[in-house]
Amino acid sequence: MTVDLRPVPFWSLDEVEASLGDTIRHLRAGRILAYPTETVYGFGTAIDRDSVERLVTLKRRPPAKPFLLLVSGTAMLARLDLALSAEAARLAARHWPGPLTLVLPGGERRVPARLRGPEGGIAVRWTSHPCLTRLLEAYGDAITSTSANLPGVQPATSASEITRSWGSAVARGDLRVLDGGRLDPSPPSTVVDCTGRRLRVIRPGAIPAVILRESVPDLVGDA
Repeated sequence: MTVDLRPVPFWSLDEVEASLGDTIRHLRAGRILAYPTETVYGFGTAIDRDSVERLVTLKRRPPAKPFLLLVSGTAMLARLDLALSAEAARLAARHWPGPLTLVLPGGERRVPARLRGPEGGIAVRWTSHPCLTRLLEAYGDAITSTSANLPGVQPATSASEITRSWGSAVARGDLRVLDGGRLDPSPPSTVVDCTGRRLRVIRPGAIPAVILRESVPDLVGDA
């Protein structure tokens, strides 16, 4: 039997709406999703432990590297038991949705330990990709996110790259690929640790530290 490996159209509003039912069922079944973001294509799952471990296996992720969470608004933070400090809230108010990842304290009752980083927090980004935002709104919860690539390989910028590299996972039904077109190369999100006394840039990215300091003057890191 020939298996259809073609990705699911995820470009127009009509395509997004048509894809939602099967995509949400796929996530709730503990399977892995590939999707476009505002930077590169990502892999993601529901945030329960078993789903996360499946993604670890597919990605061949080292144990010390967690995944971040994507949300469609700050209301989702409360459901995750995550908290924004006053300074983190100023960054979020100016740069969310967008390519800014905040590492936040909390989440012990809601988020698996595998998603907690070495700083002790949970990395979260409110995505600015409109199609992905619509999916998150319909799903009603955060999903995990990591770039769609194996260690040492450049992240995918098209759905076809993913189906070529992970065709067997697609054929098994373990991986569902949403096709949002080819993405222009862009820097990753800037990551700011918000768990300590002072906020600290732990990965430079799309938003320079000098811009972030307009909201948080005593931000540490990234010159």
